[in-house]
Amino acid sequence: MPSVTKALTISALVAGACAVATATMSHRQTTAAEADFPPIGDFVTVTGGKVHYVQDGSGPHVVLLHGAGSNLREFTFHLMGQLTDRYTVTAFDRPGLGYTDRVPGVDQGAFATEGDAPMAQAAMLREAAAALGVSNPIVVGHSFGGAVGLAWANLGLDQQAPENAAAMVSYAGVAMPWPGDLGWYYTLNGSAFGGAVTVPLIAAWVPESLVDKAVSDTFAPQTPPEGYSDYLGAPLTLRVDSFRANTRQVRTLRPHVVEMAKRYPELTLPIEILHGTADQTVPSRVHSEELIKLVPSARLTMLDGVGHMLHQNDPEAAVAAIDRAAARAGLR
Repeated sequence: MPSVTKALTISALVAGACAVATATMSHRQTTAAEADFPPIGDFVTVTGGKVHYVQDGSGPHVVLLHGAGSNLREFTFHLMGQLTDRYTVTAFDRPGLGYTDRVPGVDQGAFATEGDAPMAQAAMLREAAAALGVSNPIVVGHSFGGAVGLAWANLGLDQQAPENAAAMVSYAGVAMPWPGDLGWYYTLNGSAFGGAVTVPLIAAWVPESLVDKAVSDTFAPQTPPEGYSDYLGAPLTLRVDSFRANTRQVRTLRPHVVEMAKRYPELTLPIEILHGTADQTVPSRVHSEELIKLVPSARLTMLDGVGHMLHQNDPEAAVAAIDRAAARAGLR
């Protein structure tokens, strides 16, 4: 019995020491990430917290919504500067990512599994947009941001408000329920065990080389533009709170999309969709090609051989889609 007690005591001490080391390293990583990639915009206070945004330009309003594991730097890197000569452009950090707080009422504990629903995210960002004077915007969403953009449009079906979308643009956006699961990464890290155990471990100890590889993999078969990885601020998503928010949002997304899709046939606003034929992250056959069957006002443009990050690899097509949406909505 004494030997068993001794072994348990040693195991407990080792586990405790590992936990302390992980917490210490995670804190250091968070501090470093926020020092290297501080907020580049301003904040607006809404129900539940603060929203980080960048706004520039003049003309009809455009709202930019980034994808999973990202932040508004995704758009300020290159795309936003190509629009501000003729649009008032507002890029938001989505709830839980970058420097925007999570939606009100979401359990943020280590063992929680709830994600920020697309409709709740859209409601929070619509409130921010209204406070900033955004009206009749063209709402542009990439990847997960596409689902939030559709949620933004769905909310406009039931309320007359200045911030209702005049048009929408989807860059490889999530739109429809998909078959199968998301794989072990989101299944594990979005779970109660993952939130308490694996997320802090990854946040503390993942090497920079793996972060760079993950960014590059998202671009396949293309590669990130020069300077993109250094600018994006991927370490912001590896902060424990952001990491948990991101994985939980993705893990719980599908049931929300199922419900949202029921109202797509009611949408009449112009929708311009860009999707790459080589996109393996959000396949067009599952999402965009099915969406256009439900929404007569949705138009799909396929980009041959282009992967998931089409707005970075084909910025001319990305800008042209916004211009088409603006023209169809009578904004230009």
